[in-house]
Amino acid sequence: MKIKKKKVLIVLGGISGEREVSLETGRACFKALKKKGYKVVKFDPKKQSYNIITRYKSFTIFNALHGRHGEDGVAQSFFEYLGVPYTHSGVISSFNAMNKVISKKIYKKNKILSPNYFVFEKETFSKDELQKIIRKKKIQFPIVAKPVNEGSSIGVKICSNINELFISGKQLFKKYEELVFEPFIGGQEIQVAVINGFPIGAIELKPKRKFYDYKAKYSKAAKTEHIMPAKLNKSDYNKVLKIAKKAHKCLDCKGVTRSDFKFYKKKFYLLETNTQPGMTSLSLVPEIASYKGISFENLVEKILLNASINR
Repeated sequence: MKIKKKKVLIVLGGISGEREVSLETGRACFKALKKKGYKVVKFDPKKQSYNIITRYKSFTIFNALHGRHGEDGVAQSFFEYLGVPYTHSGVISSFNAMNKVISKKIYKKNKILSPNYFVFEKETFSKDELQKIIRKKKIQFPIVAKPVNEGSSIGVKICSNINELFISGKQLFKKYEELVFEPFIGGQEIQVAVINGFPIGAIELKPKRKFYDYKAKYSKAAKTEHIMPAKLNKSDYNKVLKIAKKAHKCLDCKGVTRSDFKFYKKKFYLLETNTQPGMTSLSLVPEIASYKGISFENLVEKILLNASINR
């Protein structure tokens, strides 16, 4: 898409648990586009109503939101309704990718390996039912419990026995209506960036913490080791790029995505595809792009130039 007037509205912040990360992403993208000569304005939906976006009709929206109401199709539905071009994925693809159950069904339909799972709603959750379904599904501990529609590992609990799992479930159900449970997959943590349908590289992460949680992602103090490119043989490296490209396509994503994998016993397990990956100093997509010779400013502009409505 050609942006004639070079006016950009950076939508950042919002009301999710990832607000602080979104503000950081938004600020970084704001600086990058300013450097590129765009007229850039910030818009925070926590402080302003989406309806006033109509004042910015000649602008293109750069969606820098993370988490619920930002990457689950809610914000996107406002952008579509208001008829303002925006970046990243559209309403349905954002909703499907954010929902861990729907995305797993789409992966399975497209023959993409993802961990086995089961779902509980708050009303039906009990220790007896939990034990029954674990036996039926033949899932071994440790088991991961997590919200169906959160990002950045918010609410993720790794449990080593039934008591721990039940207590974690009860705690999570105080905040969430639905949870997904799956076996914890060991092995290498591999993440792949896809831009405008093309996979650009895979990075490996070695967290010092129990797993690649919120602190491991966003705190320098967590000292997560980043290995670029990921330590895989050529065949496996190319294979994970292809799977990420396939996930991007089958979810009907646009712009940039980051798919998160575990490589265990010679198999890639796709955990999720993130349609609004972070663009902070510790973020993975900019690091992968930099390795491929794409500067941060060029990466942000590349995402912007893909903006449209009817995404």
